[in-house]
Amino acid sequence: MLSGRRLDLLDPSPMDIEIEDIAHGLARVARWNGQTIGDYAFSVAQHSIVVEEIATFLKPNITPQEQMMALLHDAPEFVIGDMISPFKNALGYDYRVFEDRLERAIHLRFGLLPKTPPALKKLIKKADRICAWYEAVHLAGFSKDEADELFIIPPDGLDISVIPMTTTASQIAFVDRFNELIKSM
Repeated sequence: MLSGRRLDLLDPSPMDIEIEDIAHGLARVARWNGQTIGDYAFSVAQHSIVVEEIATFLKPNITPQEQMMALLHDAPEFVIGDMISPFKNALGYDYRVFEDRLERAIHLRFGLLPKTPPALKKLIKKADRICAWYEAVHLAGFSKDEADELFIIPPDGLDISVIPMTTTASQIAFVDRFNELIKSM
């Protein structure tokens, strides 16, 4: 990692996880494999911020720890990249075990439960699919009808911006949001 840490991907230690490495990696991983409009890719770092915002909208009494888990829901992708769900499913059980080990190390590093509780995981997945609707319609060339069939239609009152930022701006925004949440925890 750029921080100087050496992360064993097969047996990740929480002590080798740094938020700066996560933010750096996620800001450089493109959602939709970069197949979006605009001068910049919509990064996983930006996506993560939006998912946390949507989860907070969906559950106004969400705790700071739950918000942090929402922000970090794709954090393992800082080293393994963003793969579309059908491909993850094709890779099967071994890939999920690998991803789960990384998530566990990340959660433990930042004082979170090792595993996201099922109800929270369901909320984050819903927020993720709502975010994907916005991304599909505003960035990836989907019609609203197509997005309505594939993702979750945003609830009334939710107004989200998915305008891609530069890599640096995305990285800074992710770290800033992390720091806000860590202070409230």
